[in-house]
Amino acid sequence: MEHQHPFVPYKPERHAPEEMVRRGEEFHRLVERRRSVRHFSPEPVPYRCVELAVRAANTAPSGAHQQPWKFVVIGDAQTKRRVREAAEAEERQNYEGGRLPPEWRAALAPLETGSDKGYLEVAPWLVVCFAEKYGLTSGGEKVRHYYVNESVGIACGLFITALHVMGLSTLTHTPNPMAFLVEICRRPANERPYILFPVGYAAEGTEVPDLARKPLEEALIPMSVNLGLS
Repeated sequence: MEHQHPFVPYKPERHAPEEMVRRGEEFHRLVERRRSVRHFSPEPVPYRCVELAVRAANTAPSGAHQQPWKFVVIGDAQTKRRVREAAEAEERQNYEGGRLPPEWRAALAPLETGSDKGYLEVAPWLVVCFAEKYGLTSGGEKVRHYYVNESVGIACGLFITALHVMGLSTLTHTPNPMAFLVEICRRPANERPYILFPVGYAAEGTEVPDLARKPLEEALIPMSVNLGLS
């Protein structure tokens, strides 16, 4: 097959059916234990772990391979304090100021969340994912990006999974609005905050809401599939 642009051979690993199933079951057992955490230990976490998680995120597929994401890492106490104060100011408007509609508050009730975001100062790292609304050439001209939300969402999913594989915890924190992160992180106008991730070890004695995940029969809808049943 002839191409007008550079292509390289791709030969992914193949496994016997039973090995594929074994690997899938092992991976599911691993990710099934993942939970969002709001209580972190101040114990230091190697920066290399954050770097590896971003490397994993950077393998995500993206619209037209434009990779419209940036991950900003914050580790100093002063900046983490600024992030916490700004996030709590917005969250007080949500929780105490009535900005959250009643149905949203009802949906959040089982999680027992509130405007206190002290974990933003406790977690050793804060990682802010920014989505590039559009690209910029070296001359400053705008370049349209495609499927930005989908692309960045997939990258963030890989980031979360990589942290979990390493034994670390995180939370997809999305204070609304998040414009303060643009100023604090000194990002350009073509980037918008997507998710704020506190990263670290779960604190000793951490508890999480007793929630059930959607049953497989509600998540998976086979249509005209040969399941190998006799």
